Amino acid sequence: MLHLCYILGVVKQVATIHARIDEKTKAESESILRKIGMTPTEAVRLLYRQIALRKEFPLELRVPNNLTAQTLDLSDRGEEIESFDSLESMVASWKE
Repeated sequence: MLHLCYILGVVKQVATIHARIDEKTKAESESILRKIGMTPTEAVRLLYRQIALRKEFPLELRVPNNLTAQTLDLSDRGEEIESFDSLESMVASWKE
């Protein structure tokens, strides 16, 4: 859908985008956007502008391998998490 928009004395065509997203993701994302002073419209506009400028998606998207996916699932559930007092003690645990 295209609209005509009057901005600073210039008439521009403006397109409208409609998207569906689950409520939880919407609420979590908008909370973060508010913290950085950005509206959802500004975030979408920024994403689209970066895609147009770069001629590619501006974020690196990867599918995790099985081990990484399992580790992330465990971490999300708070399971099998280790804490260390220092970097050295963490590195030492890898040798065990």
